Amino acid sequence: MATQRIFVTGRVQGIGYRDWVVRTAQRTKLTGWVRNLKDGRVEILATGEEEALAALVEGAREGPVHARVENVEAFPTDDDKASKGFTKRFTA
Repeated sequence: MATQRIFVTGRVQGIGYRDWVVRTAQRTKLTGWVRNLKDGRVEILATGEEEALAALVEGAREGPVHARVENVEAFPTDDDKASKGFTKRFTA
């Protein structure tokens, strides 16, 4: 098990990006959360198997159909809050 903090830049707010992340994370059995940031990015904290995390990061480079992703940055972290499931949070 590993945890990654992921930041996604581009046209990723107001187009269902967070909902897409939740569905993708649940399908791959990841736990954690996703939220919009006031600067226009989306932040993801995800915990799970390495392969599932890699798949989420790779998928985040495209996202849902209306997204225009410019950049994805993923960093390993030990900031694991032992989440149950995967949730969408309010803007931070």
